[in-house]
Amino acid sequence: MFDLTGKVALVTGGNGGIGLGMGRGLAQAGAQLLIVGRDEAKSQRAVAELGAEGLSAQALVADVSDETSVQDLIARAVAQYGRLDILVNNAGTNIRQPAHEMSLADWNTVLCVNLTSAFLCSRAAHPHLQQAGGGKIINIGSMMSLFGAPYAPAYGASKGGVVQFTRSIATAWAADNIQANAILPGWIDTELTRKARVQVEGLNERVLARTPAGRWGIADDLAGVAVFLASSASDFITGTAIPVDGGYSIA
Repeated sequence: MFDLTGKVALVTGGNGGIGLGMGRGLAQAGAQLLIVGRDEAKSQRAVAELGAEGLSAQALVADVSDETSVQDLIARAVAQYGRLDILVNNAGTNIRQPAHEMSLADWNTVLCVNLTSAFLCSRAAHPHLQQAGGGKIINIGSMMSLFGAPYAPAYGASKGGVVQFTRSIATAWAADNIQANAILPGWIDTELTRKARVQVEGLNERVLARTPAGRWGIADDLAGVAVFLASSASDFITGTAIPVDGGYSIA
């Protein structure tokens, strides 16, 4: 029930960090993986890394915060593979400033990349998932969907929006046999969080002290839940938001 052989999976922001970890899991389960990012060189390195592991992946360049670029992206993916079965909306960014210091331009950047991109990609993918007889949408939220942080007003708002957007499309598209769910990563060791540890004094120590698992997560910790939500094992699960945080949110 976890076999994804014959399925086509598109992962935005899939050329590094959490996106690459989830993409690796999907490819290991048999999916044809499409990695989407703006940095073509970085995406090609990710494809080469997966290829060295015997996994099939291809890179596609797109700006998922731009409507025209998204429409072209989905059209290219479907034209090449004839179908689309799994969409992972993972592209994201963060600008760490308290609300009283944040410019409107920075606020809009974070909302557009994190939230609007999920809307644009899901809307463009919907008719193709529908045509395939159903499909899976996995949106990447954050534990900031649950908690507040003084330095993350735009990020928290965008990720809270991702969860509510997920619930909306889960109800709207259930009749099309499309399941939509969100993953809420905790403190995962990525390029973004390495910057956070530099910018936010004491963050590393506080995370380790509160996390029952006693460590930061790694990108591959997201692989299993991605495969589960992309596979037939989760056909009766939709509209959920699943924390993957080593127990941080319950401590």
